[in-house]
Amino acid sequence: MSTPPPNPYSGAPVPPNPYAQGPGAPNPYVQPQPQPGGPVPAQQSPYAQPYPQPHPHPHPHPQQPHPQYAHPQHPPYLVPGPTGCRNCGAPEAVNFAVRAHVGVLVVMRFHRLDGPFCRRCGRALVRIMTTKTLCQGWWSPLSLVLFTPFTLFWNLIAAARFAKLEPSDPAPGRQQLDEGQPVHARPLAYVAIVPLLWAVWVITNIIADVSG
Repeated sequence: MSTPPPNPYSGAPVPPNPYAQGPGAPNPYVQPQPQPGGPVPAQQSPYAQPYPQPHPHPHPHPQQPHPQYAHPQHPPYLVPGPTGCRNCGAPEAVNFAVRAHVGVLVVMRFHRLDGPFCRRCGRALVRIMTTKTLCQGWWSPLSLVLFTPFTLFWNLIAAARFAKLEPSDPAPGRQQLDEGQPVHARPLAYVAIVPLLWAVWVITNIIADVSG
């Protein structure tokens, strides 16, 4: 029987295992078992990172509530409207509308310009709208009897309101309206004589028929 050859590596020093754990070192791949009656140890992952804590004020500049939903005890700030003339920005102004009416057979149109207006701009608009009404506001039955007289009376009140204002200068870069000629000096205003004469003739014939 033959004898096996000797192992050349026998008796050689064995190098230390670099992955071996020292005495008493915990194995990271083994989950620790809870002890009876003791707390359960938390497993910490080597890749876990701390979760960022939320900011105590997520909105450093909180948004203001909408004016519609504002608290009734804290009303929103209201920007005041313009108090000067709507056309030229003059400080002395009155908030009053100027009207005009156009009546042609069965078609009627109502025009209205809301204030505020100053003395000069208001008087200019009254003259323009009144002349338009005197010229085109008589050519339908309802306009002749109702709407045109009401419009002329309204503009008469507006003219008196604007005449009480003190003259004032316009705002920088803006211009006031030209008052122009008075209503009685404008030829178109006398077109109203035609329907008025016709109305007088109709009324006179009706009275004559009733009397006869």
